Formats: sequence, C-alpha cells, structure tokens
Amino acid sequence: MRKLLKQAVALAVTLSVLSGCASEEEAVQMAPLPAVENQFKPVQDWARNIGEGVQHFYSRLAPVTGYGKLYVASRDGVVEALDPSTGKQIWEHQVHAEENAKLSGGLSVAYNKVFIGSENAEVIALDAETGEEVWRVDVDGEVLAKPLADEGMVMVNTSRGILQAMDAQTGVTKWQISSDVPTLTLRGDSAPVSISGGVFWGQANGRLAGAFIRNGQLIWQQPVGQPQGATEIDRLVDVDAAPVVEGNRLYTAGYNGNLVAIDLRSGQQVWKRNYSSATDFVIDSGVLFLVTADDHLVAVDIRSGTELWQNTDLAHRILSAPSVINGKLVVGDSLGYLHWLDPRSGEFVAQQQTDGSGISVPPLALADGYLVVTREGKLSKMHLP
Repeated sequence: MRKLLKQAVALAVTLSVLSGCASEEEAVQMAPLPAVENQFKPVQDWARNIGEGVQHFYSRLAPVTGYGKLYVASRDGVVEALDPSTGKQIWEHQVHAEENAKLSGGLSVAYNKVFIGSENAEVIALDAETGEEVWRVDVDGEVLAKPLADEGMVMVNTSRGILQAMDAQTGVTKWQISSDVPTLTLRGDSAPVSISGGVFWGQANGRLAGAFIRNGQLIWQQPVGQPQGATEIDRLVDVDAAPVVEGNRLYTAGYNGNLVAIDLRSGQQVWKRNYSSATDFVIDSGVLFLVTADDHLVAVDIRSGTELWQNTDLAHRILSAPSVINGKLVVGDSLGYLHWLDPRSGEFVAQQQTDGSGISVPPLALADGYLVVTREGKLSKMHLP
C-alpha cells in the first residue's frame, strides 16, 4: 500500500503541490523552451544504447567511472562496462529476477565491485572486472538511492526508513538504523555520504542524521523541515537530496523545508535558507547550485547562504540535478534538452537537444568530456570544443 502511495504522490506533487488554489493550472504550466544563442556546440565522440533505459520510471541509474571503465545500467537489468574513450563494450551482465529487475539505486564502484540496488528490495554486487555476480542480498525496503561504499561496508538507505550496512565482500548485514516514515512521502530517498568514519543521510521525516560507520551508533539528528499545513501533501518534508560535504560543513536541502549548512562536529546549523528541493545539488568554487521544487535554478554562497542569482526560465520543466562541466553549469529536462548556463551569472550560454525522451540524471563529467544518458537509454559521449 505504501508503495502505491509513494508512486501516486510523485505524480501528485509534480502536478499540484506547487500550485495555489484557483490558479492551480497556471501555476504548474511548464515554461516554454528558452530562446538561446549558442556560444558553443558540443561535439559527439560516440553513442550507443543501454537496454531500454529507465523509460518513465523513477529509477536514478546514473553512470559511474572506476578502474578505467565506465559502468552503466538500465532498469530492466542490463549492466555494462564500457571503454570511456570509445564506448566499446568490455562486458555485459543481465541481472535476472522473477519479475522485471527494476534496477533503481546505483551505480557505485568500490572494492573491485559494482553495487546496485533495486525496487525488488535487493542489493547486488558484481565483479568490476568481469561483471559476474558476487552476491545478492534482500534488504528492508526498495533501494531507490545510490549505495555508499566505505570502510569495508556497503550502506543503503531504503524506502522504509532503514539505513542498512553490509559487508562489502559477503553482503552480510552488520547493522541497521531505523527512522520514522510518514504515511505519505515523496518517491525517492537520500543517498548517504561519508567522511572521517561517519555516514550522513536524509530521512523522510524531515531530518538529517549522522552515525559512525563502524558500529551504526547514531551521532546526531538535525531537523531540516517541520511538517506544516492542513493536508498530507502540504506536510511533506522529505530530505531526499544527497548531502554534500565541503570543508568542515555539510549541506543538505529538504522538500517544504530549507537549504541548511551544518557543522560536522557539533551537528548544529550554521545557516539556513528557505528553499524547497528534493533534487541533488552540486558545489563548485564555493558556490552551491540548487534546483528548487519549482525548477528554479539558484546559486548560493556556501559561506553565508547569500543568494547570488536565480534563474526561473526553466520552471516546471522537471529538471535533473545540476552538473558543472568545463566550468559551465548544466541541467537536463523532461523533454530531453540540456541547458548550459554561466555559473557566475545564471545566464544561458547554450542549449543542446537529445532524443526527446527526457533526462533524469545529470551529465557525468569525464576526463575528456562528458556523458549524457536519456530515459530511453541512449548514451552519448560528448566534449565541448
């Protein structure tokens, strides 16, 4: 029942939670495609397809690099290792399941393994060199967020509010931490991050938590948002964005909550600003780039939380998380466009069209360019001239 509720609210939030009362239809209208005079034209190096992609499903299967390879996956269970320079396949593995593989959380690479989570409540480890399955374990809830590997363990944040740590070599569970999950939540979960022996992750109850990796002992919890409003949708406070560590601070954002800077040692807030978001963000050169719940792009000084600029021209285009590629800020949208901006001003500098199926994960920066993945599974290795 909760799974159905989460699927329903994902659509409900996209179409209605952003709206007012009488003007609801106008409030959620997708912004028209901005007219942009391209200052550069990306060049394609190679292209290929990976399975059937993720289609219209939630799956956030972002590609990842490691051990000299590029690892990609599709929701229907195809996992491939590619040569990042040529796109040539090194190995392919089909994740088998009684029903659709439903891969959704991943990919992560560490300890000579590739880790992937699924909506079937499984975590799967593949050999990074051969693609052979090393182990597969059941966990308590869907794995919608990227697994984290550190200190010999693999940690996943599940849809049931469980942070579960497993031995990276065997998959044996080492510890679990449970948190309260409201009746109604957004479709998605926060990917955990780690630093100096600690793991940090967002929770559906509006909190950010920290624990010791070695034993799962809770360090602190910090509220990011408080439920407010008369309806369950108004009271959504999920912290679904992956926290970002920069220096001695940790940054996170919540839906119907705040963008918050937290001191890692004390767990106390350094500053907070009223931005609602459930999308991962990026920090580059002391500036935090955030996509809000209205699909506004915002640049914030990480020292003070001061807003540097805001671009509202992509409102409700259902943007991906942002990336910084070759000194440019870039986001994808649900119609398959990449929008390139000057990170200093927020002005558009280029616009790039893909296959039209939509872009759900941000472009991946590579040593000699970047990789774009569309919802239909088209991979394009590009570079900027």
